[in-house]
Amino acid sequence: MATIDSTAPIAGRPSRLTANPFRRVFDDLAVEVRGRGKYPPGLSDFDWERTKQVARDPLPILLGGYEEFGPIFSMRFLHIRSIWMLGPEANHYVTVAHPENFHWRESSFGDLIPLLGDGLLTIDDDYHDRARAIMVPAFHREQVDAATAAMVGEAEAAIAALAPDTVVDVYAWMRALAMRIAMRALLGLDPDDAGKGALAAENFEVALGFFGIDFALRLVRGPGSPWRRLMSARAVLDRIVYEEIERRRAAPDSGRRDILSLLVEARGENGERFTDTEIRDQVMTLMFAGHDTSTSTVTFALYELAHHPDVLARLCAEQDRVLAGAPPTIDQLEKELPYLDMVVDEVLRLYPPAWIGPRRAVRDFEWGGHQVPQGAYVNYCSWASHRLPDVFPEPEAFVPERFTRERKAALPRGAYVPFGGGKRICLGKRFGLIEVKLVTTMLLQRLRADALPGRTMTVRQMPTLSPRGGLKMRLRNRA
Repeated sequence: MATIDSTAPIAGRPSRLTANPFRRVFDDLAVEVRGRGKYPPGLSDFDWERTKQVARDPLPILLGGYEEFGPIFSMRFLHIRSIWMLGPEANHYVTVAHPENFHWRESSFGDLIPLLGDGLLTIDDDYHDRARAIMVPAFHREQVDAATAAMVGEAEAAIAALAPDTVVDVYAWMRALAMRIAMRALLGLDPDDAGKGALAAENFEVALGFFGIDFALRLVRGPGSPWRRLMSARAVLDRIVYEEIERRRAAPDSGRRDILSLLVEARGENGERFTDTEIRDQVMTLMFAGHDTSTSTVTFALYELAHHPDVLARLCAEQDRVLAGAPPTIDQLEKELPYLDMVVDEVLRLYPPAWIGPRRAVRDFEWGGHQVPQGAYVNYCSWASHRLPDVFPEPEAFVPERFTRERKAALPRGAYVPFGGGKRICLGKRFGLIEVKLVTTMLLQRLRADALPGRTMTVRQMPTLSPRGGLKMRLRNRA
């Protein structure tokens, strides 16, 4: 492993959190005892059936809590009494108006630290702001152009490999494609290189699997446990990434446009640079934030288009008129395909991949007529907020027209937050939207994906919203 570079590092790196699950349970119970009498009303009793339902399908419980208690309420799952703030005003309060009342690191985002380390999702305050400022240039136009070229090449090959008149798990197909794009655009690795790119992709998938299992299984340690598999996969990823950092520091190449290379060379306004560990943590965070989200959004888009042929027909007519069968450019994706924008917005309303915004209160505050104690777990939830009928009429219906430019501008602030908001809005938002729009467009230029008769789709929540068990669809030629 490479020696950690400490030349002019960013100041204020956060302290480590305990990985001992039993210590965390004890600390959580102590916080609740200290905050007794300050929690908003709700379902505060222990209920095993409720806990199990939340693990499988939390949306009805959250919407029911909103109807019964209003936009702020508390609810107990296992030992944790958490607070939920739903609706436009709540979303705006947490993400834009008063983000200083919350930390991300001590929330359930902290569960990601064993894999991600101290990336943008798991750091706070000035340290986060300085790190983000160093990273912003890596997402400028020139870098996005290079990433888009990688997307086009990978998408062309992946689509060409699909055979009409076959049944394909489109979720698994898109997941493999998104991983190949991430290997090239984020890490600058060849996804066909068994010693690096392919090996990194394989172990990243193994590591992600840890966050999709039942919570109780995540507490198990010892040989053969999911935790050990996570740690083994991380060790392989660390070796590959640190070797690449060392190689690129030793032989800088200004022609490389992948994010890893750019972070190696990145400097802050006062000359700060990322250490090797910080680079590793940031690229792992970007991999996590971008891989699952793009996969799920494309999959859910194909599902909804298969069930709404009128929307599909209008979308294809637009792409035929603008593209005439050619792969789209960035300008076309962002400026010349407005109905595509509306379709993607509606998919993200119904299925925001990052469906929950977990926080932890760092001070007592009052909102909606109720107190929130310091240390309490506080969550806003885009998935639930996007399905409130007083904000989005007929919320279960798939209606892209609700996102015309005029109607979108008229939404209350905080009503639509698939990427969060405020100064911590998703840094890779543009990158992710381009990938989703590009892959969807290129696939529909050649093929159709039809729903299988008698099959239904259910949604799982962890680590991001996705179709439980994948999504098999029948492909056919567009004609």
